[in-house]
Amino acid sequence: MKRSFFSDMDIKNIVLIGAGNVATHFGVALEKAGYTVKQVYSRTEVSAVRLADRLACPYTVSLPDVFPDADVYIVSVKDSALDEVLPELVKRNRDALYVHTAGSVPMDVWKGLARRYGVLYPMQTFSRERAVDFSTVPFFVEADSADDLELLEQMGQRMGGKVYEATSEQRRYLHIAAVFACNFANHMYAIAGHLLEKNGIPFEVMLPLIDETARKAHVLPPVEGQTGPAQRYDRNVMDRHLAMLADEPQLAEIYRLLSRNIHEYAMNQKEGQV
Repeated sequence: MKRSFFSDMDIKNIVLIGAGNVATHFGVALEKAGYTVKQVYSRTEVSAVRLADRLACPYTVSLPDVFPDADVYIVSVKDSALDEVLPELVKRNRDALYVHTAGSVPMDVWKGLARRYGVLYPMQTFSRERAVDFSTVPFFVEADSADDLELLEQMGQRMGGKVYEATSEQRRYLHIAAVFACNFANHMYAIAGHLLEKNGIPFEVMLPLIDETARKAHVLPPVEGQTGPAQRYDRNVMDRHLAMLADEPQLAEIYRLLSRNIHEYAMNQKEGQV
């Protein structure tokens, strides 16, 4: 591949804007990949100190005190904080590359603010104290220029992940799909745990079932791997389950909606529509 004007080898210093779950894992992965995290910014001092100590770098809780000489500023803050953070941040260095890591925020959030900008979105679930193997993390990148797109691709590859180009519109759908596959699925585990706990059963009995379901998704389209009473439309079983949930109407409604949707997918599959 022809070398662009910019290369990840030109990146000497990175400032992390944010100190939550994503920023924490990014910082660790960047250091392991040989980059230098020069500073951490967070509005919350406890979070800033914790991540800065982990990365052995300075921190600040004031945007005007963010170092002005970084090559790349990586923003991992709540979506609702971007309007407040970005205009002040880009004043620090007009020549740097600014990227955010959000799945549902368009790249154009930088437009009119930064000269060089893009997105480096890692599609994974992050909990601060749980290590993540970045070699298994897909990165989705977008940039305002071909040179910076290549630079972000190199960064993702250097951190060990597989890198894909994705537009802001594609990334929106990646994010909502991830909410269904991860956040909603995990909430189903929470509901299962609640029902088990009420009846004196440990959640660990679910783990082999959860693990096998995940393994099947590696080899079968999920719609083909679906089993259970809704998939085969066993009304007797479903009615008994709904009766068991009579004292928890919200859970009963979730059960009804999901069962109906599972059955519809099964019928559409038979008709060749999915």
